[in-house]
Amino acid sequence: MTTFPLLAVLLPTLAAAAGLLLSRWPHNRTPAQEQSPPPTAKARLAAAEKATGERANTRAAWIAILPTAASAVLALWLAWGPGFAYLEADTASEPVGRTYGTIVTGGIPISLTLQADDLSAVLGVLVTLVALAVQVYSVGYLKDDPRYPSYSAFISLFTSAMLLVVYAGDLLVLYVGWEIMGLCSYLLIGHWWEDRGNSRAAVKAFLVTRLGDVGFLFGIFVLGTSAGSFRIADVLARVPEMSAATLTTATMLLLCGVAGKSAQVPLHTWLPDAMAGPTPISALIHAATMVAAGIFIVARLFPAFLHARPTLDVLAVVAAIGMLGAALAAFAQDDLKRVLAYSTVSQLAYMAGGLAAGSDRAAIFHLLTHGAFKALLFLCAGAVIHHVGSNLMTQMGGLRRELPVTFVTMTVGFAALMGIPPASGFFSKDGILSAMDGALAGGGLTDAAALLLYGCALATVAVTGAYATRAWLRTFFGTPRVVALPEPEPGTAHVVDVTEAPRTMLVPIMLLAVPALLLGFAGQPHVDLSVAAISVVLALLGAGVVYAVWRGDPVADPARLLGPLRVPCERAFYVDGLYAALIVRPIMALAGLVVRTDDVVVDGAVRGSGRTARGLSGWLRLTQNGNVQLYVSGVLAGVLLIAVGAVMLT
Repeated sequence: MTTFPLLAVLLPTLAAAAGLLLSRWPHNRTPAQEQSPPPTAKARLAAAEKATGERANTRAAWIAILPTAASAVLALWLAWGPGFAYLEADTASEPVGRTYGTIVTGGIPISLTLQADDLSAVLGVLVTLVALAVQVYSVGYLKDDPRYPSYSAFISLFTSAMLLVVYAGDLLVLYVGWEIMGLCSYLLIGHWWEDRGNSRAAVKAFLVTRLGDVGFLFGIFVLGTSAGSFRIADVLARVPEMSAATLTTATMLLLCGVAGKSAQVPLHTWLPDAMAGPTPISALIHAATMVAAGIFIVARLFPAFLHARPTLDVLAVVAAIGMLGAALAAFAQDDLKRVLAYSTVSQLAYMAGGLAAGSDRAAIFHLLTHGAFKALLFLCAGAVIHHVGSNLMTQMGGLRRELPVTFVTMTVGFAALMGIPPASGFFSKDGILSAMDGALAGGGLTDAAALLLYGCALATVAVTGAYATRAWLRTFFGTPRVVALPEPEPGTAHVVDVTEAPRTMLVPIMLLAVPALLLGFAGQPHVDLSVAAISVVLALLGAGVVYAVWRGDPVADPARLLGPLRVPCERAFYVDGLYAALIVRPIMALAGLVVRTDDVVVDGAVRGSGRTARGLSGWLRLTQNGNVQLYVSGVLAGVLLIAVGAVMLT
């Protein structure tokens, strides 16, 4: 059992390698491919290539799904007991794992340790089960995609990297998985790179998260240097011996990486644009796993953050601004996936707020329930988009009869998002709000930070109810949007596909609906009745107002409730424009100045020296024209000058 963490990490890694190398093996070329076939043979060749592609996709699917399923079994085994006990009590069990060697660096050594403790065990279950659901779902969603083998291999590599982050016992080993996740995110967001918008979204996600990772790496260095070890257990054991200045510096730097990976203010702008990638990737990376890594890191090193009170105040302010601002932005979006993207930013800010309020268990509990219901919502959105052929809610409506399974499961997801009992989000959100209420009464936060955090959290509950209800109504109710079909040939009837998504897409959706509905009952939840009542009333109030406005005019968008704030909310308060004005355009101007300086000064000097040499050579060339008389005259003139000089000097 001590090798289970290693096996859980290695199996998806091997699946990624096999998927990239073996999916299309053997690479046989037929004689028909080596010559230009006649028109009658082109159809047969196209059919053969299609069949080959289908076989490669099927092989890639099995290569990806089976190892991920095995990792999920190992993760469940590791979590059976200690992982679920983490949610129930403050007790800690002995970690399971081992050290596989030490890398000598000439300074602080790097310990190659993989282990599963209470926290990592329960997170491993979330990662593997969501990854498995996404792999199965993708079989139907990307059935005819020619690059499906590389897509499934990158998902396997991402799963392995996230498990490395979860099970790592050394901060630098954790950082390796942290960076591989960023690379996989870039590759998967830009899967459809032919569209320039998709490739730009991938580059933006890569650069913004790398910016935060610079601070994250230096935070690791500060902690490791102060503790004399990068082992997480050693670092946490020496936290009481570290000075407040050291801990504040280290945790502030770590927050840079947390803000980047978990899309928190001010490094949140990459996540909505990342919706350009395939919808299953949104469910895996941008709802349940990679964006949760930042929250996991704070919980993993929580004793260090508790001893750095200024960092908790900063985290509280960032969380307060992020949760309410992102919820308002979600309310104004027309793209269903962008609604869920801003919702993810808002819910992650809830978790950050729970950590700032001093309750790591409440934050992790909400991370687990959010991973279940947000992955469910994204996969349901993918089924809707697969059916409609558009991301925009203006082209949806009345789908509850055509997509009954998707309607029921997405309703469960929205109920969990709003925090309506008995859905899982009700219990986990109640734990976070109770922690914030306790911090307001007296905790580690300053009074102003605690008041701002709790006030924004309650306001966000109402806005969450509003935007979730708006998305639900505009997608499944109202008048169905009629899509004009081309006129068929005479004697041929229109054929309209009103069936739901393939079974490979529906089964993961139905399975995820179970934890989205019932996971809140895990860990013996303790509900604060007064806080829970306020939360439910606010959520229903937001939902009720939106329903009343929609009922009055089902065609109009309930987002008009925002009034003059609608456009700023739709554009996410112009943060991207502000960054473009303050950072992008000045850097581009500076880059242009560097280019011009290089062209005019550096290259100009090189080109000038070349022109000078060519000019001088032109003058010298005049004396080398092959005229013997000119050469003799020159020699005589030289002799004459020497003779005259000798006479004059003597």
